[in-house]
Amino acid sequence: QVQLVESGGGLVQAGGSLSLSCAASGRDFSKYAMGWFRQAPGKEREFVAAINWSGTSTYYVDSVEDRFTISRDNTKNTVYLQMNSLKPEDTAVYYCAQAKRGTVTIQLPDFGSWGQGTQVTVSS
Repeated sequence: QVQLVESGGGLVQAGGSLSLSCAASGRDFSKYAMGWFRQAPGKEREFVAAINWSGTSTYYVDSVEDRFTISRDNTKNTVYLQMNSLKPEDTAVYYCAQAKRGTVTIQLPDFGSWGQGTQVTVSS
């Protein structure tokens, strides 16, 4: 079972940037797609971004398109989420997750392993 550990969350003013990282332990990291999800208080966990096994295909929720960038380094077993032009509505706990397949997916049930989450707070 892979273990995922997120880092890089924090408090930032609106318009600022944060970079999240997710380090994976275990084997076969490069075989599987990865994703970022977020959950705000009182809301369901929602998809944010995903990347395929090789890093050549990505997908974003409309609300973060052109502001967030997902990437991965398979030599370091790490996936990243660069977040720019942050808005107060981006405030949430951010989770990385490993998919059960190599191609991009946005469906929560397609992800089998989850990190513990990292808090991102954007002040207005």
